Amino acid sequence: MGETALMSPPRGRRPMSDRRRWLQRLEISREAIRLFREQGVTETTGEQIADAVGLSGRTLWRYFRSKESCVEPVLSLTTDAFVDTLRRWPAGIALEDHLIAGHHPPEHAADGEASLAVVAMSRHEPALRAIWLVVFERAEPVLAEVVAERLGRDPDELAVRVQAATLAAALRLTTEDIAADCADGRIRPREEGLARLSESVRAATHGVLGDLPA
Repeated sequence: MGETALMSPPRGRRPMSDRRRWLQRLEISREAIRLFREQGVTETTGEQIADAVGLSGRTLWRYFRSKESCVEPVLSLTTDAFVDTLRRWPAGIALEDHLIAGHHPPEHAADGEASLAVVAMSRHEPALRAIWLVVFERAEPVLAEVVAERLGRDPDELAVRVQAATLAAALRLTTEDIAADCADGRIRPREEGLARLSESVRAATHGVLGDLPA
């Protein structure tokens, strides 16, 4: 084999980095949600979503198993942002105060609005609701780590996992209420939404995480 052959670059497409793949999925997610909001879930096809981001339909299905599952990256982004805020909650400070001062929404503010729009649509779209429920199910182990860290316990303890599951359910229900308000035109100030989330945490944990009285 000659020197030229040895120095030739490998044929075929280079493997995509994890970050690039994540960014591509996020771009698809944003465009899918935009189309769902503009023309409805039923009327939107996978091919339309793919075309919106300059991909072939075949490539889109390598990223997502269905058109509805395209919403998952944006939902996860906003959920992760809130869980990260809980993780940074200092002891001795009321959660509501911490959320107002320290909650950092996703880098793109539109993602938070888009996420609430999906949650609102999920009331009437079973496939979207299934994705929404999966996102919160995946958040439970992370919430268990948050609970365990604050209580000085093991995240694998049954009591801690139950507490995390209860917390996840409370946050999910509150987010659904906020999304319904937004969809029905009852726009609330950001502080009010955070206060409702804080209230749901107190209701779910009965103060065991160290919150100050409301």
